[in-house]
Amino acid sequence: MWEFLHPFFTWSDGTRIGEAIRESQYLFPIINTIHLLGLTVLLGALAVFNLRLFGLALKSEQISILRRQLRPWMRGSMGVMLITGWMLFASEAEKCYQSGPFEIKMGVLAAALVFHFTLYRKATQSDIETLWHKMAAFTSITLWFSVGFAGRAIGYF
Repeated sequence: MWEFLHPFFTWSDGTRIGEAIRESQYLFPIINTIHLLGLTVLLGALAVFNLRLFGLALKSEQISILRRQLRPWMRGSMGVMLITGWMLFASEAEKCYQSGPFEIKMGVLAAALVFHFTLYRKATQSDIETLWHKMAAFTSITLWFSVGFAGRAIGYF
């Protein structure tokens, strides 16, 4: 990890919330469960939407209408994951500083968020089905599942 970030990790590790989570027997598993529920909701909404973009499901639904219906679920679950993710991070920031999977997860998460709110958003604005829809769907699913897999690997390495 980049050395200039170490003070941020040290500060995060010393926050009251980080200490409270570390000292509690129940807070970490409860917060982790909420974090994983957020990931499940996001991946579920993305799966439904991306299956539509691939033309494999909900073919009669307009892409723009389905996007509008699923947007609150996607954004809400991202918000839940970012908040709970920071709480989990704060409880073991020094451990995360030394973790290769954490570094990968943060890189892929940054890529997924940038992609989602830029190219993916642009590619899915049209109801006319194109190759761009399929490429955007494939990239989206790949990035978000990679975030989940890298996050899972943090506990093992």
